[in-house]
Amino acid sequence: MATGGGRANRAVGTMVVLLSLAGVVGCGYALAGRGNALPPNIRVIGIPDFENATPYPEVERVVSEGVREEFSSRGQFRVEPGADGVDAVLTGTITRLELVPTALTASLQASRYYVTFVVSVEFRDQTTNDVLWANPNMTFREEYEVPSEASAGDPTAFFRQDVNALERISKNLARTVVTSILEAF
Repeated sequence: MATGGGRANRAVGTMVVLLSLAGVVGCGYALAGRGNALPPNIRVIGIPDFENATPYPEVERVVSEGVREEFSSRGQFRVEPGADGVDAVLTGTITRLELVPTALTASLQASRYYVTFVVSVEFRDQTTNDVLWANPNMTFREEYEVPSEASAGDPTAFFRQDVNALERISKNLARTVVTSILEAF
């Protein structure tokens, strides 16, 4: 009799484990950055150039292109550079871009900058005119070396010479914006 009870307990235990696994498998988990919490009617997304409220020219172009590329890379949407004839529109304004020297050379010229990048972003459904996601104060901070060929006394030379720094910030911003929208954070 003890043997039969042991088999029954094992069978019950196995069923509990299988039901638990089924619950985990079906609970809706997805790989981060690959989900889509948008309404099904949104297939075409317009991303006009971001506005640039900073004294640094061309920053808006690089950021806008980065966000368009990130949305396109997800493969679920067609991305347009304007707001006409689309299901949803992503607009943004670069509200602040600061370069603060954090290290100096022997001749007291900046050799490293701490970059602060602040963006206001809104994602709106064109059909319902509902704001699906917004963040008026997205902030990104990173530290970068001044390229040796840049004029260390001129902060604008930093972005003219080190396009890679701006591209890295733009990719980080784009990834964060798109993931936040798609994952409904």
